[in-house]
Order: sequence, then C-alpha cells, then structure tokens
Amino acid sequence: MLLSLFPVLSVAAFAALPGAPTGGIITSQPRSREVKPVPHDRHILHCDCNSFYASVEEVFAPRLKLVPMAVAGDPEARHGIILAKNELAKKHGVQTAETVWQAKRKCPSLVLVPPRHGLYGEYCEKVNAIYEQYTPLVERFGIDESFLDVTGCLRPFGEDVMRCAHDIRQRVKRECGITISIGVSWNKTFAKLGSDMKKPDAVTAITRENWRELVFPLPAGDLLFVGKKTAQALAKMGVTTIGHIAALERALLVKRFGKHGETLYAHANGSDGSPVAAIGGGENVKSVGNGFTFKRDLKSEGDIRTAVSYLAGSVASRLRKHGVKCRVVQVAIKDVNLGTISRRQTLPFPTHLSSDITAAALGLIGRHWQSGKPIRTLTVTGEGLVPASEAEGGQLSFFDEDGRRQAERAERLEKTLDAIRERHGGGAVIQGSIIDNDLGIRET
Repeated sequence: MLLSLFPVLSVAAFAALPGAPTGGIITSQPRSREVKPVPHDRHILHCDCNSFYASVEEVFAPRLKLVPMAVAGDPEARHGIILAKNELAKKHGVQTAETVWQAKRKCPSLVLVPPRHGLYGEYCEKVNAIYEQYTPLVERFGIDESFLDVTGCLRPFGEDVMRCAHDIRQRVKRECGITISIGVSWNKTFAKLGSDMKKPDAVTAITRENWRELVFPLPAGDLLFVGKKTAQALAKMGVTTIGHIAALERALLVKRFGKHGETLYAHANGSDGSPVAAIGGGENVKSVGNGFTFKRDLKSEGDIRTAVSYLAGSVASRLRKHGVKCRVVQVAIKDVNLGTISRRQTLPFPTHLSSDITAAALGLIGRHWQSGKPIRTLTVTGEGLVPASEAEGGQLSFFDEDGRRQAERAERLEKTLDAIRERHGGGAVIQGSIIDNDLGIRET
C-alpha cells in the first residue's frame, strides 16, 4: 500500500497504470506524466553479451554447446555458486548466483567448468574494440555490458539505428563467436531494459511510441540502479512496477530516498539524460588514481605487491570518501628507460575495496609485464565510476554464503580503518609491508 502520508494521485489514475495494485490510499488530483519529446533524440545502445562466461567457454570447447553447462566459482564445493550458464542449462531452470547443489538438483547432468577470468577479460577487450569502430562513446558497464552513443554515427546505415544495431550484433557473433542482445532507445535506462527483453542474439527498441507499454509493467527492481534494498523499500509502499514509480510525485521519492529519489523519478519517466562516457576520453570521464616513482626500482614480486597494495589502498580509500565504486582497474607501468604501457581490466562487479583493486592490478601486471623487469613508476587507477548507493548488492551476488560474509567483513574493516585515519591521521594505521620499506613509500 502506498504511504497515506504522501497523497499524490487519484485512485482511478493510479489504477489505470499497468500492474497497479488494488486499494491504495491516494486522495489528490492526477497530474500528467507525459514526457515531452526533445527535438533531436539521442541514439543509445546497450550491448549485453549473452551468458558471457559460458559463451566464451563454448568458443574454445564447442562440445559444451551440446550439454547443459555452467561456469561455477568452485565446482568441487557444494556451496560454490553458478556464475553463468548456457542455454541448455537455462532450459533446466539453472540460474545465475544459485549454489551448485541447487543447480545439480535441477539438472543432475549439468557439466561444471571453472572460471578463467583472464580469458574473459581478453574477450571483453575484443568485443569492446568492435564497439569502438562504430562510435568513440563506449562506456563499459561491467565485464559483459557496454553503453554506446551512436548519435551522429549513423550515416553508413542510412541514419537507421536499427540497421546499425543489427550490424554490431552480427559482427560480434561472426568475429568473436558469441552472441549479444542490444537494447535501443533515447536514453541509457531504457536501452538497458531493452537488451533484457529479448535474448539471446536479438535487438529490441524502446521508442517514444511504445515505451509506456513496454516499460511500465516491468518489476520495479528491473529499473537501472534499483537494488535489492531500494526495491524492498518501494514494495513496502505498494510500489512494485516501474509504472508505479513513474506515477509518484518527485517530492515523495526525494523525501523517502534523498538524491537517489531524483534518479528514480527521472529513470522511470524516460528523462534519464546521463551521458555515455567513454573510458579514456571526454570531460565526463571520472577516475580516481594514484601513481608513485619509487626510490629504487621494483624488481621482486614482493616489491610489486607492496607497491600495488599501497597504491590500491589509497585509491580505494578515496573512492569510498567520494561515495563511488569503480568498474574498471587500470595499471600504468613506466620502466627505467621511461617506456610506458597501460592496461585495464573490467571487473565483474563495481568495488571500492582495496583487496579487489589490488587483486585486479596484480593480475594485470602478472599478465602484461615481464617477470623481473624493473619498474620505475607505477600507477593504479579506478575508472568507470558509479555511485556506491546505486551499485548496492552487485558484488555480493557473485559470492556463495561464505564469500558473502568475507566480503561484508572486508567492507566493514576498510570503512573502520577510514574512520581511524580520519580521526587520527593517515599514519594511525600502516600496512605491515610498508613499515621501514626502502622504496620511498610512507603513510602520512
């Protein structure tokens, strides 16, 4: 039931919305929720790789297409979870994020494959390289999703955005061996909703003409940045569909959810004007990084681990201070001859924890830097930032129960350390590896 403290619509107007609940206590006059068309709509695509991990595994082992298969975090453990599943497993009811034993109970013949995150990262780069041939505005939204703004880039397709979307879909399938689903709309929120509507290997357009029909009946939790906690809070108000959110007064949402309420209102009513921010280009890109030229060159694995741990800790602390999480970790390495390489990895979930950033940075160095080759300067950067409040629950969904508890403990610990440093200064808590180091690193 909607909170009777905030009268917003007549019963008749609210009941007319698709999926409206019966019996709300609503007393005032209805207002138009018409969103006025803009003179020149943007053309935004959301490209989502279908069953990404499983699809990549099938590229290298085509026989897996013939059996129900899932990529599992720990196939040997009963409490491991399903990270991705193929279409045959999906038909047996296997779901992402459920435990292995639950999946096996549904599908005893399920074939389990351990994850190869380095390989998935390489495919992420390969797929995004195709996107970047269509537009410079490509914003990664996780390891298997990207937003593209193709406005002004449609001349080769006769200004037909659907032709462009199908061309991208076909190229990824032909050149990478995996399928993608694409949502097409005038804003990022609806483009993402569109990519979820028809899978696999499909293109769905949400237009000015059909958006209410397609969007309003969808569950409130499907809306971009409506996490589990927000969906639960909305449900307590009797708000269970996107149409219900769109019918609410902006003031009510702001009073209940603060600044996030403005976002909910805009997204549900089709007025999401957020830009597609290309990684590495454009003034809209935001990042948090820290670099250091060391007193002596880094040579050993221990040197590199100490340096990365220090830099990642600094980046993570600043991310938390600004209330954001990063989707991408970048490492820039300068050698003794001042030659520089830069490598980045899209994470499976947004994070602001030093342990996650450290692991990603060390993985990049291990894959792209010759062991033992001296490092003069090292920079670690978090990119693809998203408000922490809008990324709620994303990381935890990737873990089993034990992993979820560990992640929650890590979050509490790092926030506690932030509070101690804030009160007593940066030197109040010092990493053990940094004490008396000869690299020139000092906590202040």
